[in-house]
Amino acid sequence: MNKHLVAVLAGLLAGAAAWAQGTMPVMELTAGFHRIEAEVAANDQNRQIGLMNRQAMPVQRGMLFVFNHENTHCMWMRNTLLPLSVAFVDAEGKIINIEDMQPQTETNHCARRPARYALEMNIGWFAQRGIKPGVKLGGLDKAPRPQ
Repeated sequence: MNKHLVAVLAGLLAGAAAWAQGTMPVMELTAGFHRIEAEVAANDQNRQIGLMNRQAMPVQRGMLFVFNHENTHCMWMRNTLLPLSVAFVDAEGKIINIEDMQPQTETNHCARRPARYALEMNIGWFAQRGIKPGVKLGGLDKAPRPQ
């Protein structure tokens, strides 16, 4: 094997190992017929850290933020290296609005009306699959209670 290929493979393995070290539980969600593996941030510490400092995220992976109460929650990207799209979701599981967020910025991206959840995916994930406001996410009934 040439040195370049070995370096690429080593980098991929390191990224996968870093991803696997996440301490948050993972649950399955659906958006239409699309499957999502969502790490769940249901306590203050996990919600504050979110996807900060991650350098890669598999296509079907994301992070579900479970909030203590419905509100017009806002997200920002300080110390987040990946461009992300966030879907704000109401207590019934319907997407309220979707916002694209650029890495390492402090611009607020907020729910347009009270949201119970936020789901972050790689930027463009929702648009590429035709998932828009009004689509209902499946599996939220199994989400842990917020702490």
